[in-house]
Amino acid sequence: MSTARTVATAGTATGTSGGALDAAQAALAAEHAAVYGYGVVGGRVGSARRSEATSAHAAHRARRDALARTVRDLGGTPATAEAAYALPFPVRDPAAAVRLAAHLEDRVAGVYSDLVRAAEGPLRREAAGALREAAVRAVRWRGTGVAFPGLAERA
Repeated sequence: MSTARTVATAGTATGTSGGALDAAQAALAAEHAAVYGYGVVGGRVGSARRSEATSAHAAHRARRDALARTVRDLGGTPATAEAAYALPFPVRDPAAAVRLAAHLEDRVAGVYSDLVRAAEGPLRREAAGALREAAVRAVRWRGTGVAFPGLAERA
């Protein structure tokens, strides 16, 4: 039996009142999963969208690294990446790779939404910017947007 976390659940907050450190840890876990997931996307997406996948992969790596510093600044020990993540569905062709990319961005937007709610000041602004970036990438991958990105209960 695999012990890998799923890309779909990595970074899901465990409670609604966990505080900024818990929300930052959840966002870090989601970024670890996104980095892994974009490795799959990049290997399966068509050549026309490969540079988009590469750019998103780099953006998530940068966010992951920044969040590790944030967690340390908040007094925590940054969560480490899992060795592997179970994908939410098979990714066998470019269309599935595009769906996975949109899914990854939706998940990341959700945890940044939690961080926006839990944080204050500069961390809240940074989280709001990350939420916006994830929502924009999700729209680019999916071709359509949602009214309240990052808020599953409003989608």
